[in-house]
Amino acid sequence: MAAPKKSVKPVAKAAETVKKAETVKVQDKEPVAVSAEAPKAKAEEKKPAEKPAAAAKKTAVRKTVKKAEQKNVLHVQYSGKSYSQDELLKMAKDVWKYDLKQKVRELASIELYVKPEENKVYYVMNDEFTGFFNI
Repeated sequence: MAAPKKSVKPVAKAAETVKKAETVKVQDKEPVAVSAEAPKAKAEEKKPAEKPAAAAKKTAVRKTVKKAEQKNVLHVQYSGKSYSQDELLKMAKDVWKYDLKQKVRELASIELYVKPEENKVYYVMNDEFTGFFNI
């Protein structure tokens, strides 16, 4: 037994079929076009365009959420003293600006090494300036 062959119409003819299709009124709503071929043509046209855009939006939202969730805080406490990471970075930036006489916008990197037993913080700034300051 051979299966009956289905005729495939090009997309342009499918659009004409939609125009010629009968309309049916469903419970006081707008008329709806009824055609067996039209929904397939419309679905094929919309699917490729919608998927990449939707996936890109979801990815962007996820990245934003992950960045907002993580917050790092460092506190160094010893001998009744306490310093936060922000306070130590501010001290290092002051050394850069006032002691080393450099412009703040030129500061690209800061590495701090806290040695509480010596009451000192050693620094490496922009991979070329080294030194320490007392805390």
